[in-house]
Formats: sequence, C-alpha cells, structure tokens
Amino acid sequence: MERVRIGIVHYPGVQLSAALGLADLFGVANHVASGRDVAVPLLEVRPQSCDADGWPDPGPDTARLDVVILPPSLGGVPAPGAVPGLTDWLRSHHAAGCVLASVCVGAFLLAETGLLDGRRATTHWAYAAAMGERYPRLSLDPDRLIVDDGDIVTAGGLMSWADLGLHLVDRFLGSTVMLETSRVLLLDPPGREQRFYNAFVLRLNHGDPAILKVQHWMQTAEGRDAPLAALAGHAGLEPRTFLRRFRKATGVTSTDYAQRLRTNRARELLQFSQMTVDAVAWEVGYQDPAAFRKVFHRVVGLTPSEFRQRFRA
Repeated sequence: MERVRIGIVHYPGVQLSAALGLADLFGVANHVASGRDVAVPLLEVRPQSCDADGWPDPGPDTARLDVVILPPSLGGVPAPGAVPGLTDWLRSHHAAGCVLASVCVGAFLLAETGLLDGRRATTHWAYAAAMGERYPRLSLDPDRLIVDDGDIVTAGGLMSWADLGLHLVDRFLGSTVMLETSRVLLLDPPGREQRFYNAFVLRLNHGDPAILKVQHWMQTAEGRDAPLAALAGHAGLEPRTFLRRFRKATGVTSTDYAQRLRTNRARELLQFSQMTVDAVAWEVGYQDPAAFRKVFHRVVGLTPSEFRQRFRA
C-alpha cells in the first residue's frame, strides 16, 4: 500500500495536544479510508524528536518523509536558533521534495530557513507584527486561517492544527474521507479547501532534483514569467531534455504547470478579494483577460464569474 510519511516535530516547548492530536486525526482518517472501496494511501505518522542541545542525527529512514509539520508552542515565539540543526534539516527535506507545514508560532521556525522569503504565509494574529519585523521578506496574511502555497502550508492560531490536519487529509485522501473524518471528530471542515476548488496537487517526491528546483522557483513566482529558456536554464538542462524530464516528473508540461499555478492563485483572489476579473487576470500575469478566462474555464470547469458566485467567502 502506498504511504504518505508525515513527520511531526516534537521540539522543546511544543504543544503536545497539537502534536498528538494531529497523529490521532490522521489515525481516524486512515480508519475512515479503510472502509471505502477506493484505494487511497495510508497516512503514516513518524514523530521527530529533539531537545535543547540540538537536532539529533535522524538516521537514514527519516529522509523518506513526504510532509513535515511544525506544531505550535505554548511557550510563545521561539528565539532564532532555538532548535540547533533544525533549519538545515528542514531545508534538506524541502530540497528532497517534502511538503513543509506549520501551525501558529511554528511558522517562525519555518521562516528561519529562508524558504518563506517572497512567499505567502500566516501565523497567529497576535504574533503577526513580530513575525513581520523579524522576517520582512515574506508576505504575511494573518487574516487567513490556512495559506496553502503548494510545497509550504501555514496555519494560523493554536487550534488551527485541526484545520491543517483536515486540509492534508483532503490533499492526500480526498474530500470524501476529509468530510467523514471531520464528522467523526465533530470538527467543522475547512471551508475553502474542497477537491473541486483545489484540484491541482503538486508532485514533489519524484526524485529529480533539477526539476524540483524549477518547481520551487515557479511556485515562488506563482507561475509568472516562466519562458522555456529560463526554466531550462534554471534546471541546468537543454530545453528538449528539460521538457521531457519535467513531464515525466510532474505529469504535465511546464506550460500547463504554470497555468495551473496561476489558476490556483486566481481562485483565491476571486474568492477572498474584491478585485474585478480583469484585475485578477493582470495580478496573476495575464495581459489578455480573455485568454485568462479561457484558461481558467479549461482548468476549473467554471468561468471566473461562475466560480466567484459559487465559492465567494
């Protein structure tokens, strides 16, 4: 059976109810999924422990993680370098295709890696000012409960670990399992993260480092300004070789991949902003609003106006 290996980091001061609660939530989701006829992966939790002396050698087995979660802490904002060795450990996993996620002040540990520079993120509203001061290069949106930037997912307040857990269940096991899990646990399901809304799931664990490097670059740019020559150069490959390896690794062409990244961003703007459809088109990199409407309808199955009417927050 296919497995999604989820590492939950137990650092000094971690909120144990969140760390253990996430493990329980994924266990319930596995139980729900096992009762369905459709084959889905098994969510396998692998706790990752460290102490104040630093991050221990995790051994070769933990290199095979698909997701790493940094839970919240009841001890307030962690100081820079509070967990020696964690920053490099997180960077190495991200470079290998691992999705990184945080809850509340866990975002401070994540931001310390530099991987949030130029990216969107959220944290507890009470710590937003401190985070913006310490890490001015990230785009912070404390009004959002969850910000899913593909390979990096951040959640807001202390109890948003449950929302993050359901969000990841939706991503890996599907919306049907997610909704049933939320009913079993008497939790409100995440309002915006249904499969119809978030249809494009990034493939990051394909094992091609050159293509993964380009994917991270494209994610930061949200799919904009991505001509073939620039992408191939960023990968250090000839254009024809790049196209072949990109499709093999991701399942789509680089053009389609960029369009889907733009569409994902457009969905959020249509749902959560007051921008006109034409303004959204410009914001996500389309100079021709008609071309944007055509691509959006092909990817989503709805026009931008229909999508806004149906999913507007």
